[in-house]
Parts: sequence; structure tokens; C-alpha cells
Amino acid sequence: MDRTVGAELGITAFGECEIELQIAVARTPGLQVTEKLTVVHESGEVVPVEVTTPHGGRLHLLTLPAGSSQVSYEAQVRGTADLPTPELADLSLYRRPSRYIESDTFGGFATSEFAGVQDGELLEAVSSWVGTRLVYVPGSSGPTDGATETLLSGAGVCRDYAHLVIALLRALRVPARLTAVYAPGCDPMDFHAVVEAFVADGWYVVDATALAPRSSLVRIATGRDAADTAFMTVVNGRADLNWSAVTSVADDGLPQDDLDQLVAIR
Repeated sequence: MDRTVGAELGITAFGECEIELQIAVARTPGLQVTEKLTVVHESGEVVPVEVTTPHGGRLHLLTLPAGSSQVSYEAQVRGTADLPTPELADLSLYRRPSRYIESDTFGGFATSEFAGVQDGELLEAVSSWVGTRLVYVPGSSGPTDGATETLLSGAGVCRDYAHLVIALLRALRVPARLTAVYAPGCDPMDFHAVVEAFVADGWYVVDATALAPRSSLVRIATGRDAADTAFMTVVNGRADLNWSAVTSVADDGLPQDDLDQLVAIR
């Protein structure tokens, strides 16, 4: 499947500022990616420093002078990604509680809600449960809200849906991780967050929002929760994100998504 993806960010820095970006397509065997990343400050171009992160992700470090900057990224993605190889360390890491996913407090609740659900049906059951109990409301959650706040509020955006799905799965001893993606067909168009759960000897996508076909997704970053996968993080100084625009298109049209089937990010 061929896809065209990209993002533009408008940033204002108040004094010299260090920023981390995660907007580039992950380097994944099997995919051919042609891309361009530029950062232009009002005084000239800024050269980012690339750092490799787990699962093929790439972090771009920026030191921005005070003033306005624009980040532009575009990529042509061709081919089909190889299926990720299961690693024992990952299976251990992604069973544990993390910053936004207090799965150790969900044990009794998850066991009660999903008692009797067979392993082969668990991903669909958890996805459906979260999808029918939450309302997608932009702006309804804060940047520090975790799975517990999402469950209590009954509303959120894609990262909140993903955190709650992961909390339930980890509480049921299923390794689960958050993956930031470009998502052709997503409405509203933006960076998107989905879950990858380890079942049947592979990592498969769970997206309780059902906002985009799972087989069209393009991996950006993968981690324990949103703390590992944020598209922009200010690590030193102060900066504001003034605006952003995301592009994500399946060049040959959107595929159908059968929610009964296991689908991997390819």
C-alpha cells in the first residue's frame, strides 16, 4: 500500500528552547520511505539531530532561538512493513503499569468485566467495551489525565481511548503498548494513537475509536504510553505550539476494515 503523510507545526519559542519531535515515519524493514524534514526559524534554517528510539522510531532534537519557527515534514511510504519480531523484553515491559496507565489498579474490575471471554475474542471485546462507554470529545481531557480519569469521565480523544484499552489488557496479563501513527481516513485528521496488543504470537492493532482503517496505518513512535510517543515535547525553556496540520492519504484509496480480524501495522 502506498501512502503520503506529513505534518506542519508552527512554534514560538520564548528564549532559547530545546524541543523533541516525533513526527517522522519509523524505519521499518519492508517499507520504502522517501522523506524531507525542514525546520525554518525566522532567522534561518535549523538543523535537527536525529536519535533512534525503540521499534524503529526516530526522535528529532531541536535547539530553537527565541521567535517563530515552522516545521515541515513529508513522506512517501511504499511497500508493506515486515511483521515486528516478538522480543521477551518487550513482553515484560508492556505488561507493567506506566505513567498514564495504572493497570495495577484495574485487576479486579477488568477480571469482572471480561470474565469468560476467550483469548481469541478478548481484543474485540475490550475494544468494543471502551468504544461504547467513551464519547469522543476533543478538549475533554488534560495532558496529564491517565486511564483512571478517562474511565471516570467517560470521554476523551484517541490517546485516552488507547490508555484505557491498554490498562484493561495489561490488567488481564496481555502485553499492550501505545503506537502513534499517521492514519489515512482519520476524521478529524490529526496524529492518531492506537494500541498494539500481543496475542497469537504477534502484535495486533486495537483502535476503540474506529476512526481509521487499521491496515492503512503508518507507524511513527511506539512506547509504554503517551509519555513515550508525544509528537512534540519541550525539554528545556518555554515554547508554544501555535498551530499544526497533519496530512495522511492512502494513495490507492482506503481499505475496508473488518473489526473481527486481527490486523497488524504494515
